[in-house]
Amino acid sequence: MIKIIDLPDSVFAPDLDTQTIHRLEVMLAKAHPKLVGMDNEQITLPESIYQVLIQVIQMMAAGQTISLVPYNHFLSSQEAADLLNVSRPYLYKLLDQGLIAYEMKGTHRRILFKDLINYKQHRDSQRRRNLIELTELSQDLGFYNAPEAN
Repeated sequence: MIKIIDLPDSVFAPDLDTQTIHRLEVMLAKAHPKLVGMDNEQITLPESIYQVLIQVIQMMAAGQTISLVPYNHFLSSQEAADLLNVSRPYLYKLLDQGLIAYEMKGTHRRILFKDLINYKQHRDSQRRRNLIELTELSQDLGFYNAPEAN
């Protein structure tokens, strides 16, 4: 099974870089950075790039592996299954049920990253709603007592 960490464009900060990454995190919190070219030309980072940089540095500082994937990137069925943390046969069921859009490229199914993320967000929000409903039902039936607020 291919793990996301094995994707060729993934980046993981080795332990040697952690201190530098934490320093960058602190610096970014204090000021909006500029790039300085070889001829000392300075360019302030656009807000969109600044926000991405902050997110990447925070994740790397937390020891996470980072992959930047364009929304219009096609994933193999194995990559999509790994991102959803499901088996490939289960992913095929989701595709066949029309829950996730896909395209055929020859004999292979390819899933747009944005379609997979949309499905994942919908699935996760549905799970949260179901958990809240189950907790409330358990409380009503006396099977679960919520901790009291202090």
